[in-house]
Amino acid sequence: MFFNGTDKRYNQYSAHLKQKFGAKVYKITLDAGFSCPNRDGTLSNCGCIFCDDGGSFSQAHSNQITIEEQILTGIENLSKRFKAQKFMSYFQAFTNTYKPVKELEGIYNAALKHPDIVGISIGTRPDCIDDGKLKLISGYTKDYYTWIEYGLQSVHNKTLEWINRGHDYDCFLHAYEKTKNYGINICIHLILGLNETYEEMMETVRKVAKLEPEGVKIHMLCALEGTKIAELYNKGELEFMSEDEYINLCCDYLELLPPETTIHRLAGNGLKKNLVAPRWLGKKLDALNKIDRELERRNSWQGCKF
Repeated sequence: MFFNGTDKRYNQYSAHLKQKFGAKVYKITLDAGFSCPNRDGTLSNCGCIFCDDGGSFSQAHSNQITIEEQILTGIENLSKRFKAQKFMSYFQAFTNTYKPVKELEGIYNAALKHPDIVGISIGTRPDCIDDGKLKLISGYTKDYYTWIEYGLQSVHNKTLEWINRGHDYDCFLHAYEKTKNYGINICIHLILGLNETYEEMMETVRKVAKLEPEGVKIHMLCALEGTKIAELYNKGELEFMSEDEYINLCCDYLELLPPETTIHRLAGNGLKKNLVAPRWLGKKLDALNKIDRELERRNSWQGCKF
């Protein structure tokens, strides 16, 4: 089974966007200077153990320039490089609902002014959402393809405690259901290799699959410079999956996820220059090609075991 008129055996988000809008859609990563309750002392001041000083942000822009300027810069660069015509505003760094509603409204509106922007995606935590914020974001769904991305990472509370997440699985479920009720698309972030057994990781995907989210992002746990994970790795207290182990697990995940769920990411974490380990993770295209070949070898596809 192939998806979106491609040779992919999974519902690739980029192909989904191209089919939906009639052209390839490029994300413009934005930095609005958000913080995080897990870094500013509200919950803790050290953050999740895998998060670096950039807040999992590509650092393509600086919050020293306005959102409008970041949008124009992003459009100009992507247009020159890829002849791009359509774009999504992507708030990625740290917790992008962690301000009062009135401030959020000004920030989000600024990101949607350009006529070539077709959607908005907002990365946040499930403990940083409420009815006022969801009502604001749901107001964009009429005119823009609107997403909230929640960093769940694992359904196991012992794992969430180990990574210093600052919330439990029930907190995520509450935010998920509330967001669903507002008609907003949801992308769930999951991390493989969080000091869990194979069966524990499979339990995560089974529970997520039952929720039938619109999107999923799969990450491989990695050590970036300056993180607690890097410290544990350098002390010899943590090992990472091999590339083959990760590829097989990704395929196991894809087989269990609903075929309608769009897959926003399968490989690639962090800037190469900041990547401590595993080194194979820096070769994103290689990993994606190996996932394609493994699905073909199995003669399986996303949702075949859903």
